[in-house]
Amino acid sequence: MTNEDPDIFGGGSSILLVNVIVNGKKGSIYIDETGKIGETCEGANAGLKAEAEFIIDGNGAIATPGFTNTHTHAAMSLLRGYADDMHLQQWLSEKIWPLEAHLTGEDVYRGTKLACLEMIRSGTIAFNDMYFFMDQAAKAVDEMGMKAVLCHGFIDFGDEAKRESEIKATEVLYSHVKAMNNPRIKMATGPHAPYTISREGLTWCAEFSKEKDVHLHIHLSETETEVKECIEQHGKKPAELLEECGCLTNKTIAAHCCWLDDAECELLGKYGVSPSHNPASNMKLAGGRAMPYQKLLDAGANPTLGTDGCSSNNNLDILEEVKFAALLQKFFWNSDTVLPANEAYDMITSAGAKALGFGPGRIEKGAPADIVLIRTDVACNTPLYNPVSNIIYSCGSNAVDTVICDGRVLMHEGTIPGEEEILKKASETAFDLVKRKEDAG
Repeated sequence: MTNEDPDIFGGGSSILLVNVIVNGKKGSIYIDETGKIGETCEGANAGLKAEAEFIIDGNGAIATPGFTNTHTHAAMSLLRGYADDMHLQQWLSEKIWPLEAHLTGEDVYRGTKLACLEMIRSGTIAFNDMYFFMDQAAKAVDEMGMKAVLCHGFIDFGDEAKRESEIKATEVLYSHVKAMNNPRIKMATGPHAPYTISREGLTWCAEFSKEKDVHLHIHLSETETEVKECIEQHGKKPAELLEECGCLTNKTIAAHCCWLDDAECELLGKYGVSPSHNPASNMKLAGGRAMPYQKLLDAGANPTLGTDGCSSNNNLDILEEVKFAALLQKFFWNSDTVLPANEAYDMITSAGAKALGFGPGRIEKGAPADIVLIRTDVACNTPLYNPVSNIIYSCGSNAVDTVICDGRVLMHEGTIPGEEEILKKASETAFDLVKRKEDAG
């Protein structure tokens, strides 16, 4: 790829991608100054060359829609490797929550920048995030040029005073994101999970989501234990409880969804919910069951893919995650044809974009220019019988060359501006966080 001008990272410029494979054919893609795809065509198109401020020679790269990560806790990148190989509840109560008690907004800012850097490297241009100090997460996303849906993790454990505090935090985030007036950044309500939030909290989140026309992001049926406890406490399964509280809509992203039964799959399909499959995290924490992908798809739900956070996955590589998803579905459900490559590809492109409301997730005229160039001059893409198959089963982040979000180049020829400083600050922040926790006893 030929253009070395650093201004290519600035955004707001017209770009012509030449010598790329577009929808199976060698051609070019014109991106206009508004960040939209103006035209795709076969060949180099000399006329468009004259109009473009920058020309990127793809050298035969595959042009794919940018990838979407529909469930993560971005700033937990600071906790990568801090606590591994533990039981889920022990991991949360003894390691994660005590450390998170010492988080600051600056920590979240640095951790989210690190997460964005890592996601960009594997071709992710948009993500769905739940954590704390989300105004600082929004600042990081804005600076990194990505797209995100951000929510404050709403946890009240049935305590009314705590619930009022969480309501206030959610309302403040809504006002903050609205004031940013950045179409790449949205907010959502974030009821953490049916086992950490009261009925009243769930209902408030649902009503706020409907009133403000924003997404709702929740953990659902990750473990068998939480399902049993929900039945004991509420007399119904988690998805049924969410329906009763108004939390199931076509703007709901439900993470994990491992322990849904057939009736609950039908319920999510009825409302057009987007389940987020998180195979690496679920396998690492030994959740015991894979998300019932096929039943959810057949019911009319919109299955998508997420990495979860770095403390339970250890990386945010969506290309690694999508291979895990396809393999886990085949292995657990004992079916070698479930979740084929083309459907797995849809999970990280069109289905993910649909879930978060960021365009069609396809390369077509008028769509947002969310484009990733995957190198073909590498071993994982040799031979190239089927580009989609190679992307799902063969490629890793090492094959990602260039990443464009809304027409802004985020990475070019493997270079991301400011990477060295981001890594340095994140490392310093992570060790300082652990020290603060240890000093506090």
